Amino acid sequence: MNKKVKTICSVLSALLLVAALGGCSSSTSSTTKSGKHLIVWSHLTKPEITELDKVAQKWAKQTGNTVTVQMDSLDPSKSQQFLQAAKSSKGPDIMYGMAHDNFGTFQKAGLLEPVPSGIIDTSKYVDTSIKAVSYDGKMYAVPMSIETYALFYNTDKVPTVPTTVDDLITQAQKVGLQYDINNFYFSYAFMAANGGYVFKDKGKGALDANDIGLGNEGSVKGLQTIQDFVTKYKFMSADIKGDKAKAAFQNGTIGFYISGPWDVSDFTKAGVKFAVAPLPGGMPSFVGVQASFVNSNSKNKTEDWELMKYLQENNESVIKAGSRIPALNSTLDKPEFKDNKITSAFVQQVKNGQPMPNIPEMQAVWTPVGNDLTLLTQGKLTPEAAGKTMHDQVVQGISIMK
Repeated sequence: MNKKVKTICSVLSALLLVAALGGCSSSTSSTTKSGKHLIVWSHLTKPEITELDKVAQKWAKQTGNTVTVQMDSLDPSKSQQFLQAAKSSKGPDIMYGMAHDNFGTFQKAGLLEPVPSGIIDTSKYVDTSIKAVSYDGKMYAVPMSIETYALFYNTDKVPTVPTTVDDLITQAQKVGLQYDINNFYFSYAFMAANGGYVFKDKGKGALDANDIGLGNEGSVKGLQTIQDFVTKYKFMSADIKGDKAKAAFQNGTIGFYISGPWDVSDFTKAGVKFAVAPLPGGMPSFVGVQASFVNSNSKNKTEDWELMKYLQENNESVIKAGSRIPALNSTLDKPEFKDNKITSAFVQQVKNGQPMPNIPEMQAVWTPVGNDLTLLTQGKLTPEAAGKTMHDQVVQGISIMK
C-alpha cells in the first residue's frame, strides 16, 4: 500500500461519486419519518468500511436516525468539480477516514466545520494527531489513526539497532540500505534531523508559509547525507523506486529498509526475519493522520457530531480491520497494540515525528522537491544548489497559487 503522498486531486475528486449517486442517496438535509438521514462517505478500505457501517447502523438503531455509508471512488481527472459536488445537496454529511494533509485546502474553501468542545478529549489522543487536524489554531477534524515510516531491519543481518545516522551508515556499508530516496515524504527525515523544515511551525497548528526552511543549513546537511547514500556509499541507484527497495529487503539482499506499516503484512507472509525500530537519533519523520470531518454545508450538524462522537468511541473494529495504528492512547494501551513490538516502534516514531503540513501551500512542495531530489541523487545538483532550488521553486509555486 502506497501511503507516501495522497494528492488532493485524488481525494477531492472522489466526492464526485456522491453527486452521481443522487438518485440512490438522500441529500444532506433529508429527514425520514423517524429522524434524520445522514450520508457518511469514507476514504477507507472495503473491510474497514464494512465495520464502519456496522457501527453506524448501531447508532442509527439507537437514535431513530438512518445512515448510509458509502465508499469513495478515485478519479483524479475530475478534481475541479470537487467544490461543486461537496457543496451540493448530494454531498456527504461526514467524511470519515481521509488524509489530514488535505484539510488546509478544505478549510480555505469553507468546507470544514470546527470541532465543537465535548466531542473528544484531546488529552487522550497522541499529541501529533491533534496537531495534524488543527489549522490556524483551531481543530477541524477528529483523528482516527496515525502512520509514519521507520527503520526495518533484517534480524539475521543486523545484530544491533543503529542509534545514530553515522552508525546506520557504518552498518549499511556491510548489509545494505535502500528506500524510495527521491520521494520527499521519506527523505524529509534526514533534512529535518539537522534542523531543516518545510514551513516554520508557529505552534497551535499554525504554519508560516512565508518561512521556508528547505534551503537552510540543516536541510543542506541532510541533502548531503541523502546524496552520499547514492554517490558515495552506493547503497542504491539514483533511479530506485519503493517497490524495488521493498523487494530487495524481502528477498534478503539488504539489511535495512525505510518504509511504513503497510509493508508489515507482506514481509510477515513472506517469512522475512525482520524487526522495526524508530529512525536513528530521534530523526523526525512525516506523520500522516487518517481523520474525519463534518461538512460545513450539512444541515444535520447536531446529528453529525453525535454520530461522529459515537464512531470515535466505538471504532476499534474499524482500526483492526485496516491494521492501523490508533490515534487514541487508551486503545494503544491495550495489549494487542502495546505488546506488539512492531506497532510500538511505529508509535515511538510518530512521537518523534512531525505532521505533514496541512496548509494549501504544501501542494507547491511535492513535485518540485521530488524532482530536485532526483537531480541531487544523480549528482546533477550539489546539496547547496538543491536546497536553494527547492526553496526558490516552492516560493514561486506558492506565488502562482495566489
